[in-house]
Amino acid sequence: MDVKKSLFDNLQNFFGFDNFKGDQESIITNILEGNNTFVIMPTGGGKSICYQLPALMSEGTAIVISPLIALMKNQVDQLRAFGGNDSIAHFLNSSLNKSEITQVKSDLLSGQTKLLYVAPESLAKQDNIEFLNLIKISFVAVDEAHCISEWGHDFRPEYRKIKQVIAGLGNNIPIIALTATATPKVQQDIMKNLGMTEATLFKSSFNRPNLFYEIRPKRDITKEIIKYIKSNPGKSGIIYCLSRKKVEEVAEALNLNGISALPYHAGLDPKVRAETQDKFLMEDAEVIVATIAFGMGIDKPDVRFVIHHDVPKSMEGYYQETGRAGRDGGEGVCIAFYAQKDVDKLAKFMKDKPVSEREIGTQILKEVIDYAESGVCRRKQILHYFGENFNETGCNCMCDNCKKPKKQFDAESQLLTVLKFIEKSGEKFDDAHLLNVFLGLETAQTIAYEHSKIPEFGIGKEEGELMWKSIIRQAVLNNYLFKDIDNYGLLKLTKQGRDFIINPYSLKFILNEPIENGADDDDDDVKQGTGALDTHLLSLLKELRKKIAKQKSVPPFVVFQDPSLEEMCTHYPITTEELRQISGVGSGKAMKFGTPFIELIKKYVEDNDIERPIDLIIKTQANKSQMKVSIIQNIDRQIGLEDIADSKGITYEEILKEVESIVNSGTKLNLNYFIDEVIDDDRQGEVFDYFRAAESDSIDEALNELGETDYTREEIQLMRIKFMSELGN
Repeated sequence: MDVKKSLFDNLQNFFGFDNFKGDQESIITNILEGNNTFVIMPTGGGKSICYQLPALMSEGTAIVISPLIALMKNQVDQLRAFGGNDSIAHFLNSSLNKSEITQVKSDLLSGQTKLLYVAPESLAKQDNIEFLNLIKISFVAVDEAHCISEWGHDFRPEYRKIKQVIAGLGNNIPIIALTATATPKVQQDIMKNLGMTEATLFKSSFNRPNLFYEIRPKRDITKEIIKYIKSNPGKSGIIYCLSRKKVEEVAEALNLNGISALPYHAGLDPKVRAETQDKFLMEDAEVIVATIAFGMGIDKPDVRFVIHHDVPKSMEGYYQETGRAGRDGGEGVCIAFYAQKDVDKLAKFMKDKPVSEREIGTQILKEVIDYAESGVCRRKQILHYFGENFNETGCNCMCDNCKKPKKQFDAESQLLTVLKFIEKSGEKFDDAHLLNVFLGLETAQTIAYEHSKIPEFGIGKEEGELMWKSIIRQAVLNNYLFKDIDNYGLLKLTKQGRDFIINPYSLKFILNEPIENGADDDDDDVKQGTGALDTHLLSLLKELRKKIAKQKSVPPFVVFQDPSLEEMCTHYPITTEELRQISGVGSGKAMKFGTPFIELIKKYVEDNDIERPIDLIIKTQANKSQMKVSIIQNIDRQIGLEDIADSKGITYEEILKEVESIVNSGTKLNLNYFIDEVIDDDRQGEVFDYFRAAESDSIDEALNELGETDYTREEIQLMRIKFMSELGN
């Protein structure tokens, strides 16, 4: 690159861009002048060019500190493609072997390498520090600088050592720190820790106007995700989950349902992660499913949706993760699923942490809860968190709250009550304490401070928790109050708040709506939706079942049980694969009895012009449960049911239920070795004959007919299992 050419010429020649975005030109000029620089720029704003271009134009090598191995590879590949030269940029991290490290060092010593990407752990190694002292360093770029702060969403202790390492590389090396997410508190931490409090600050707006934000209750989540992706064919997306296990499960469920998805988490081999990243970039995979804890660092401009399967850990993490959508300025949909169980799980994770870390984590999580439960413009809340004021009229219905009609209420009186109480009590309490006082809840704190005896105690019982949460949340969002995060999130009055106490005026706030209670997170077995039951089809299926039962000389319930037929009448399965997803069917029964049922349903759908809810038929992996597989293997080895139950830590009744479920889905099990020991042949024959002639498989009816004194419920259940297995499967 010709350093004598203008910035614009170099930008065009190397990157192919005609113009700089936002503050890019000023930032680059500031670095080239040797000044410390602090850049806060949202994802997609073009942070990388801010250090890449000046590095290419400067004498020596720029050191880029990044925590993400994936991002290093991605950016180095891009720089090499732009420059047509493999030695122009390198990375130095744990993924390289000895010969690759030797090549990197050789290129650096020859002066060919303009950018060297290093992980903070690699930078701190003594042999690397000694080597870097042999080369001329143009400047140091600290990417993802929020990792320095304990208040940042991705705090890394190694980042705290960066200042010390830079000091060991030479005098007056300029530093540029960059982050996409930094609250005012985190900004102070970064500048103080890097010793660059005098740095020129370039702060872009955090607003991403092309992103649509939505919170949904966590219910039938696998189905919801598959339905969304199938209704947006050909679009790239990322799904974030809290655990590696959930990442694997979600990726598997998507693939089973015809969606090309790959898992991505720290537990995978580095080579597999790199291949996964390349497949996503090359569009060989539609969707990446990743852990929230593991940064992907994928620079893909056309990600069209980001889905949070679980509640995000922090607003900063949420902002950065959603920021991967629509980086090209095009469509970007950000959906987060919210459930109290997720919140409880995250809170539980913090219990064993040191007190100070727990306090910080609790406040960070609380911001996420307030965001999810609030009826206020999502964009306004996100921007306020990062110290930026935003008028919700500018959202243009680009969030779920702005899209739906708002319930507003006159807030003057209640706001005045809140502000006056805070003033009177010396600004010493957080929002949780305020709520307890206004709702009249006796807690250790309200009793200790004798707040249960003051006039405000219980003043808000009638309006209820939602309204008071709305008041306090919006008092902060509209700058009547601010949270002192350095001091346990205590609420303090602003000048605007004090002015309101002196001269109150009429104003309206938005009432929070209760978020529907989401389902349990552990929805491993996808619950199928229950549409309206097609009673006419049900009668046709029952007639067919009766006819087949006569041909096979078995009772109708052996063919398919009633719940299975009813589910067929809401989902209209017309292929063997779809029929297998109906509860109580499975591969065995689908193969043995399925064809005439599929043909009948297919003709019925065509004749009656029925639009099938195909998106509701979610495929799940056959024999997904490890318990079921293990039970089948143990029965094959002729181990007693009580022993199997003991080994699984379940009761005898529960093991019978599991075995019955396996048999009813079409798997043949030979339990004779066990049944012959507990029920003699004559009694077995009597029960078998009963079920052969019975219209129903009800145990109660069987006991009534055969006599409760002669048989136990467990014996009838065992014989029903044997009967269904031998005749139905």
